[in-house]
Amino acid sequence: MSTTGQTAARPRVTIREIASLAGVSVATVSRVMNGRDDVSPETRELVQRVVREHGYTTSRTARGLSAGRTGLIGATVPLVHPAYFSFILSGAAEALYERDMRLVLCPTQHEHDREVTLLERMMHGTTDGGVLILPQESADELETLLLHGYRFVVVDPLLPLNDRIPAVSAAHSAGADLAVNHLLSLGHRRIAAITGPRSWIASEERLRGFHAALGSAGILAEPELVVEANFEIEQGMRAARRLFDLHEPPTAIFAFNDNLAIGALQAARERGIRVPEQLSVIGFDDVEAAEIVTPALTTIRQPLAEMGRMAVSLLERLIEGQRIEALHVELRTQLIVRESTAPPAQ
Repeated sequence: MSTTGQTAARPRVTIREIASLAGVSVATVSRVMNGRDDVSPETRELVQRVVREHGYTTSRTARGLSAGRTGLIGATVPLVHPAYFSFILSGAAEALYERDMRLVLCPTQHEHDREVTLLERMMHGTTDGGVLILPQESADELETLLLHGYRFVVVDPLLPLNDRIPAVSAAHSAGADLAVNHLLSLGHRRIAAITGPRSWIASEERLRGFHAALGSAGILAEPELVVEANFEIEQGMRAARRLFDLHEPPTAIFAFNDNLAIGALQAARERGIRVPEQLSVIGFDDVEAAEIVTPALTTIRQPLAEMGRMAVSLLERLIEGQRIEALHVELRTQLIVRESTAPPAQ
């Protein structure tokens, strides 16, 4: 009997015992614990549940140290607080935790020089790899990282990248097609777009999808109906006011993110324009605020957390030296219909 008042430590569960409890082979457990993708989702979930219940951990830390690794992954992110970034980070952090690795958060405040300095520090031994969210660097600067052997994955590239740079993003053009076709199906024909910065990939791809969907319906978007903004609520308000001041205002607005859409809702409220009775508004992202504004916002859902998880999966395979068929991955978007869209007033 112990005289210290402490209970004896539970014996460490072995990988063979985990395999027996899950009813799978030792090799399958090993593949799951190492993040391999050649395991069915059902088997992966079963093994991970048994692992959690019985407290098994791999000796990844010891293996990593012997291979000169730290078990740390750096994540550069312009800002931490907007929901867009936090969803991606939470997905990445969860995926790393499942792999017995940890995230080192590196906010850059949209400052290019700070971002470059952080990447240099990450590259020289602090981290095993990086998840770069909306990086400010050019493709040439990122190419330099590759040449130095640093492994990284870009999430939602800001600027065009070459084929050698691994990246994960949402299917922006297809998402815009969903948004516009939803408005068209309701009967809208005079549809405006409030875009993001025109140099950004997301803006250009969404604008391409916007024009393509209208074109398929035999509609040519008038230039006055496309207004550029910077993805912030205040800019959405200003852009919407410009659209409302037109001789023939739009009956619907497709805003290229939820902030812009919320700004358009606020501008409509100050003008006494009822949404959705007199104006339909649809956004893009499906951040938490989309559900709590009035009226609740119809939007295109980006799989933000899944983008973070996919980035970690690609990064792990790069670190392990595995062959990857596609370095650029686009994840499917989804139309979420709420209260801010309806047929146009007759």
